[in-house]
Amino acid sequence: MAQGRFGRMEYFVSLERALELAKQVSVQLGEEEIILDDAHGRYLSRSLESKVDDPPFDNSSMDGFAVRHLDTLSPPVRLEIIGISQAAAISEELVVEKGQAAKIMTGAPIPFGSDAIIMVEKTKTSSDGEWVEILAEAKPGFIRKKGENLEKGVEALHLGSKLTPHHLGLAATMGYPHVPVYKKLKVAIISTGDELKQPGEELQTGEIYESNSFGLAGLVKELNCIPIRYPACADSLDKLRSALDTAATEADIILTSGGVSMGEWDLVRKIMEEEGEIYFWRVKIRPGSPPIFGSWKGTPIFGLPGNPVSSHVVFRMLTRPWILEQMGVKGPYETIVPVKLLEDVKATSDCHTLRRVTIYKSDEGMVASMKTHQGSGNLHSLVAANALTYLQPGSSAKAGQTIDVILL
Repeated sequence: MAQGRFGRMEYFVSLERALELAKQVSVQLGEEEIILDDAHGRYLSRSLESKVDDPPFDNSSMDGFAVRHLDTLSPPVRLEIIGISQAAAISEELVVEKGQAAKIMTGAPIPFGSDAIIMVEKTKTSSDGEWVEILAEAKPGFIRKKGENLEKGVEALHLGSKLTPHHLGLAATMGYPHVPVYKKLKVAIISTGDELKQPGEELQTGEIYESNSFGLAGLVKELNCIPIRYPACADSLDKLRSALDTAATEADIILTSGGVSMGEWDLVRKIMEEEGEIYFWRVKIRPGSPPIFGSWKGTPIFGLPGNPVSSHVVFRMLTRPWILEQMGVKGPYETIVPVKLLEDVKATSDCHTLRRVTIYKSDEGMVASMKTHQGSGNLHSLVAANALTYLQPGSSAKAGQTIDVILL
């Protein structure tokens, strides 16, 4: 169920305003505890404090000998070997005194009295194993101090973190066999249009294969959410109403594709005007200016354009940040890098311009090229690209100029 307050619908808003308005709406996501093996890609629903110090004791970062640093200042020097310190084998009797050394393994506790480590490569051990010749000054820096990575009770994994392999390893280091995560958001996806047929069916004159729901489902899965693809909805208010009603009961958010422009048969816009709630309609981005955002019977709804590129771009720039916000993720939500243009890029006067470009490394550094036709119906242009230009309204750019691009 959506939560938020709105007054009158806003029309043709800036990208920044659209994001601001969308983030005023929220949904309540449940929480669950899952084992680390199942947690990859999920989002933490609570911050976690370390249950232990890491390392839990002073230990060696090298195989070698634990010594007193003062005894190694004038190498070479001969020291008596008094024993060995191994990982998980703490010996309280092992005390290094003047003129002595203890053999030590990587990760093993530092024996009492020692304050430095000499690498085994810089030593020579006597044939009877009772003496070691130190050939270089020992290093205090080869000792990993208790708690230098993590201190017990300190917050190290934060609410909204996406659990990558690094996060999972850290959670285990902190002592967590399972972690609290948000339950997966359910996203209904409804494409609209009489002309749409499923891939593999025979096409009649005027018909095309429905593709948007498959692409949008993939974008939803990338966020570790659950897409629910519905059959394409014919251009009928009754059928559209029924599909929206079903989606509102089965999902946390609804995505529609098509039917949001100003034509007579743009029925998503029409039914939302008459029976839903619209918070904004049309956004100042190219491609992708027609989207609607509102709610249908309490469920948030993003009405995306029908042109494939536009639907993907709008999802990327509006829907994706909103979904991440629901799971506690704090922005920025995009990776933006500077690149040099190889061709001119014309920006619209009042919209962010998001052209598809391919960026790669050259002798001039990172460069960007528009390799394909930029029509909003040309999905291949997204397949061939790996970035979007991020030109502010009215800021056309010339070849050779450096601009910001969003990595795809």
